[in-house]
Order: sequence, then C-alpha cells, then structure tokens
Amino acid sequence: MTRDPLAAIIDHTLLKPEATRADIEATIVEGAALETYSVCLSPSVLPVTLPEGLKLAVVVGFPSGKHHSEIKAAEAALAAAQGADEVDMVIDVGAAIEGDIDGVRADIAAVRAAAPGVVLKVIIESAALSDDTIVAVCRAAEEAGADFVKTSTGFHPAGGASVHAVRLMADTVGGRLGVKASGGIRTREDAEVMVAAGATRLGVSSTRAVLSGGEATGY
Repeated sequence: MTRDPLAAIIDHTLLKPEATRADIEATIVEGAALETYSVCLSPSVLPVTLPEGLKLAVVVGFPSGKHHSEIKAAEAALAAAQGADEVDMVIDVGAAIEGDIDGVRADIAAVRAAAPGVVLKVIIESAALSDDTIVAVCRAAEEAGADFVKTSTGFHPAGGASVHAVRLMADTVGGRLGVKASGGIRTREDAEVMVAAGATRLGVSSTRAVLSGGEATGY
C-alpha cells in the first residue's frame, strides 16, 4: 500500500491511562497532520475539538469489558453526545469463553441501542478466544447491529492482533461488517499484512513510524 490509503484507514490511538491533556492535544494535532481516519481516545477526555475531516472514536467498557451493559450503554450515549463519531466497545470476554453468546449479543445490542447514530466497533479480544468462539462472537456482533468487529484492546496479556484472527473474522463477517486490527501493529509490514488478511481499519499508536516505514513500540 502507498502511504495515503494506509493513513486513511488508521485510527490514531492514545489510550494510556497516564495520558495528559497535553498528550491528547498532541495526538489530535498529529492525527490531523498524518491525515489518519480518526483519533481513538478514552471517554473521560471528552469533549475535544477536532480539525475538519478528522473523526473521533471513543472506547467503551475499556479495557476489561467487565462492566454492566447499562454502564457501557450510558458511556456510549455520553460519548456520542460529546461528539464521538465511533464507539469501540469491549465485550465480556469471560462470558464469551464460557459460551454465553446470548449474553454477549445482548451486551452489544444494549450499546447499539444507546448510541444509534455512531459507528459501533466490537472489541472481541481475539487472542484470548478459540477459533469457534471468535466466529460465534463475530456472528453475535453482526446480529446485534455492530458495524465492525475488532481484534483487541492492546492491553490483554494474551496479545493483540494476529493475521490468523483477522482472516477468520473477515471470512466470518464476509464484508458485511468492517474488521479492525489493533494491538501490536508497530511496523509498515505489520499494517500491510493485516490489510492483506482482511482488515479494513487499523488501530495504531505509533502511526508516524508505521507510515514512514520505521518501527516503534505501543498499542
């Protein structure tokens, strides 16, 4: 991929708990300068002012997903009211692992209902799930009205995005939903192989390094 099409599918991400207001403002400036699709931020930093053309993604139930659905829904509704274009919610990973797919579907549906006007991405924490569970959760996300399925928070000890998970997710949703790869994308090669596997959006914190062909650590 050339630089510009790659930048256009990146959510330039800052989700570190120690991020300051100055860090947030610098991330917004950098995202605009790099011409990324969006910046992806924590909900407590809202409201923020964005330059024209830069979208705002906000995480919900992050990073554990171990929140009541009502809390996730309220968080999503508030984020939407404060200007979020997109919401990236975390499922209850434990519920998925134990086979409670109905509960996962209901959790996603609650957030969907609370923020009907935003793009909804569902973070499934794919590195912690079996292939069968990845498929089941992706199907539940589609049934609940999600717009994207997303691999990872970037904070789970099991790891971030993998080519295998992205390909499996893409095959499952069949182009009806987008697929966001996130967690561990640190080089241009990482980004390109995720796109080749089926990712239609990328979550990246080291965006400048990735776009320039360098390497950096981070989300």
